[in-house]
Amino acid sequence: MTAIELLTPHLNSIKIPDNSQKIYKDECVFSFDTPETDTGLYVSLNNFLGFGRDYVERNYRKTGNAVYLHIHRIKKELPSEQPGDGPEKKITRLAIGVEGGFDPDAGKKKFEYEESYSIVVLPDFVSISWPDPQLPEIVNASVKAIIKAESASKLAELEALAVTWDGEVRVVTKHAENLLQLDNGKKIPPCGWKCEKCDLTQNLWLNLTDGSILCGRKFYDGSGGNDHAVEHYRSTGYPLAVKLGTITKDGRADVFSYDEDNMVEDPNLIVHLAHFGINIAQMEKTDKSMVELELDLNQKFGEWVALQEAGSQLKPLYGPGYTGLINLGNSCYMNSIIQVIFVIPDFVRRFVEGSAEIFDSASSDPASDFNVQMSKLGIGLLGGKYSKVPPEGSKAKQTNDDLQPGISPHMFKSLIGKGHPLFSTKRQQDAQEFFLHFINTLERNSRHRNNPSDCFKFSVEDRFQCSKSKKVKYTYRTEYSLPLPITLEAAVNKEEVAAYEAQKAEVEDKGQRLDPNVLVRPRIKLSSCLEAFSEAEIVEHFYSSALNEKTTARKTTRLASFPDYLLIHLKKFTVREDWVPIKLDVAVEMPDELDLSPLRGSGLQPGEDPLPEITGAPPPSPVLDQEVLKQLIDMGFPPEACKKAVYFTDNKGLEPATNWVMDHIGDSDFADPFVPPGTDFKTGGKSSFIPNEDAVSMIMMMGFTRAQSTRALKATDNDVERAADWIFSHQAELDSEDSQGATVEPTFRDGGSRYRLIAFISHMGTSTMVGHYVCHILRDGHWVIYNDNKVALSENPPKELGYLYLYQRL
Repeated sequence: MTAIELLTPHLNSIKIPDNSQKIYKDECVFSFDTPETDTGLYVSLNNFLGFGRDYVERNYRKTGNAVYLHIHRIKKELPSEQPGDGPEKKITRLAIGVEGGFDPDAGKKKFEYEESYSIVVLPDFVSISWPDPQLPEIVNASVKAIIKAESASKLAELEALAVTWDGEVRVVTKHAENLLQLDNGKKIPPCGWKCEKCDLTQNLWLNLTDGSILCGRKFYDGSGGNDHAVEHYRSTGYPLAVKLGTITKDGRADVFSYDEDNMVEDPNLIVHLAHFGINIAQMEKTDKSMVELELDLNQKFGEWVALQEAGSQLKPLYGPGYTGLINLGNSCYMNSIIQVIFVIPDFVRRFVEGSAEIFDSASSDPASDFNVQMSKLGIGLLGGKYSKVPPEGSKAKQTNDDLQPGISPHMFKSLIGKGHPLFSTKRQQDAQEFFLHFINTLERNSRHRNNPSDCFKFSVEDRFQCSKSKKVKYTYRTEYSLPLPITLEAAVNKEEVAAYEAQKAEVEDKGQRLDPNVLVRPRIKLSSCLEAFSEAEIVEHFYSSALNEKTTARKTTRLASFPDYLLIHLKKFTVREDWVPIKLDVAVEMPDELDLSPLRGSGLQPGEDPLPEITGAPPPSPVLDQEVLKQLIDMGFPPEACKKAVYFTDNKGLEPATNWVMDHIGDSDFADPFVPPGTDFKTGGKSSFIPNEDAVSMIMMMGFTRAQSTRALKATDNDVERAADWIFSHQAELDSEDSQGATVEPTFRDGGSRYRLIAFISHMGTSTMVGHYVCHILRDGHWVIYNDNKVALSENPPKELGYLYLYQRL
């Protein structure tokens, strides 16, 4: 049978893609096979989905689409670059895999690629060479359009880059508009600079008031300058200096304000430089910026070395469970969470062992099917196909180079981040926030299915005791992680820390920096964090139903149930009084085994008198200062948190409310709906709301009950579109109601209080906006470090420097 005869029965199913269609020609939608895989990739000429050899027959059986473009790519190694072949790439950002950041492929071998194409017709996998002008016109047109089009993964990357923010924000200096500049006739040449007080020709700073050129501070590794620029400020008070060699033609440069003690933005820099005869159109950047210098030092010292175990000769690991994840550009926070998630049997059962059912019931767009992409990840990580030991005697085996490329989770990241203001970008993010977003997404995709996140779910018991009537009230809420405050006052090495801080201050007063090798961190026991979590607090403005008035109450928090897997979140990230996000650099002693029995809640006890329930009309809504509320919201804080801040500070103004926000920004319920303490009530009557019947029918067609549809419409004033969004953001609440709309109490797994540490995630860097995440997992009896695509046996797991800790109940 000729090629034309073979293709003729299928011509009506062949389509030519247009600009609106996504072309999945980089990777299989069900696995991590690519054109570089030995068996290549098969792209359907009907729906333009890509399939590996193991999945193309499944698609044929399901859809009847028989014609595919087979792409096979051969990778050929290029000669390695020798030192001096070109300028060394400068790292300018505390980021990974993005422009200016760390290059995860730096130092690796370079390759060129050779692609071959053929037309394959199923079910017999008959191959037809391409290009072939004798083939039907529609076949050639379809193939040419597929080859020419940008791939779906490339489009997703461009979309993420379009909203990616640099992450480095500098405030505008207060001296920008009225900076004193002396008319001393000084003109600065475009090159050939030297410190006016020593012979240094690098790390030079131009004072923007008098034009003095002086050397910068001495760094703790001995590099830098001789402190002449800062000494000049102390003697003259002239505040602004620009680092020579960092000035670019577009008016960017490193500007330091000595009295503001920070790097700043000078919007009038061009004018200030022109005062000394500097034409920025002639300037070229020739020296390292302060970010680059900081990166140089960070790569040598500190937690970056400890958390990545950079000082150890780590042994690479291969096989099932030892597959790495490629960093897609600051995606290490996601990689770490996903690696830890697939340690848990609940997720393995749902997405790996149940993958055949998930794949068979997949939607027409598997790349946008959350369950499919979770199964794809699970199989890819645990199957071992993409993590194989290099052959004995191979160059890779001998050189320890490029041992495991890892798998690329770009489809999953595009899907779970779609439409999210944070996770759709290539910025660094908070791994804890991503975990909660992941749990919410999982819930939306677990209707009428077993939800593996139940292994994390536990009930928290809050007990309130009215200070006047002594009556009590118990409330319960669902959590998926246990946030623990870090109390620096509980450090067991306070004297050593105080001595270190004094020494550091003394050195910095001289304009120098302390050697990081002598760093002394506060050491805190986990028991101190647990005590801080469970200690009583006084709640102001508590509405006592026994008194029918506001008073104070004593609140204590306990756990009403213990989950199978407890994720402990150490609240290391906070915000300084000047709004700068920072991380507490502390060491918390985390035990391998943990007994949480002191945290067990007991519920209402004999002899306790409960506060009466509020029925009928609710208490009057509190009066909030709307001006202060608006100012807080304009700062970017969640509206519900702003209401709490105004309420709990008695409408005393912006400053007290702002301080309240700063003190509570790390609370797990920070952005939860504001309910004045003690005022939850039962109406005792029927609602007067009447739903739109057409809207009810439309929502019920999505698979929801009448009661759930009515509740969503009530919450959105009968707006169908808003009601649909409301449903998907209140999944847990709707699933906790029966068919009549009555609330069904959520169920929790419960058991013993003893736990064993099985994984932890660590962050290196100064805030959630920058830095890098790695995770350590206890697998097969030994600790393993997962640093993106690098997977190795851990020699010194830095348990005391982690951020999130996963404990399994014994």
